[in-house]
Amino acid sequence: MKGKTITYSSQRPIKKKWFLDFRRHKTYYFMLIPMVVFFLLFAYLPMPGLYYAFVNYDFMQGLRSPFVGFKNFEFLFRGGADSIIWRLTRNTILYNVAFIALGNLCQIAVAVLLKEIQRKYFVKVSQTLMLMPYFVSMVIVGVITYNLFNYNYGTVNNFLVSMGLEKYDFYQNPGVWPVIIVIINVWKGLGYGVVVYLAAILGIDESIYEAAYVDGASNWKRIKYITLPLLKPTVIMLVLLSLGGILKGSFDLFYQIIGNNGLLLNATDIIDTYVYRSLAVNFNMGLGSAAGMYQSIFGFVLILVVNTVVKKLSPDNALF
Repeated sequence: MKGKTITYSSQRPIKKKWFLDFRRHKTYYFMLIPMVVFFLLFAYLPMPGLYYAFVNYDFMQGLRSPFVGFKNFEFLFRGGADSIIWRLTRNTILYNVAFIALGNLCQIAVAVLLKEIQRKYFVKVSQTLMLMPYFVSMVIVGVITYNLFNYNYGTVNNFLVSMGLEKYDFYQNPGVWPVIIVIINVWKGLGYGVVVYLAAILGIDESIYEAAYVDGASNWKRIKYITLPLLKPTVIMLVLLSLGGILKGSFDLFYQIIGNNGLLLNATDIIDTYVYRSLAVNFNMGLGSAAGMYQSIFGFVLILVVNTVVKKLSPDNALF
């Protein structure tokens, strides 16, 4: 019509498309409800608590506690390279890098070996035995560790004495614990990771292996030129997801094994254990909230940076 303009709403097709998709996949949408509720309750609703990072929290006054600005952060960052936050960040990142690197290497290696083994019974038994530690409580792991390395009656020290050697006081020497903690973490998560990687390997088209076998490729060449390259997307995805929580250490692992042993804190203290001590031991909610806020922001920035790098190097394997 002359003199009139007709405008079309860009929202209507989108809404219609979403409604049709919902009707077609409503079962999947309903399955998402528990996940959405979980994140709302435990990730988004507690976010107003970040305000405590900027107050000198008093249990009697609650939200009316005196506002102190960035003083809690100043305390954490005081001292530069010798500051509390530097020590915590260094320990947390180094431990998680070791967990991610060694954990994934061991899981990939074992998964590839199980794929090459032809005896199905042996493979099934091995998978079961390797997966069992994943379901063992960290409390039990802590008890086992204590009974292994205790100075007076630990298994390791009893073995050293039987060999004519002197006892070694593990709980007085922080230098050995990074190695012990990394070994325990790799051992505990090995079975679960092997299941993931083995499932990815079994999803590779067997005709590719058969063609390589016909061409005379050895087992090593089939692993090198077929299995490992086709595992690359899975490895990148799992590493990216792990990097997102690189500042979130395994609190139960460190707390159940080390506890509040002050002699070992310099080498084993991470952000999660510091936050716990600030809240539950020292009752300093301001410092605990400040450390937790720093942890979340740093992890968020890190995953954005790593995803950007991956997107430039291999766009198909980026998270977003």
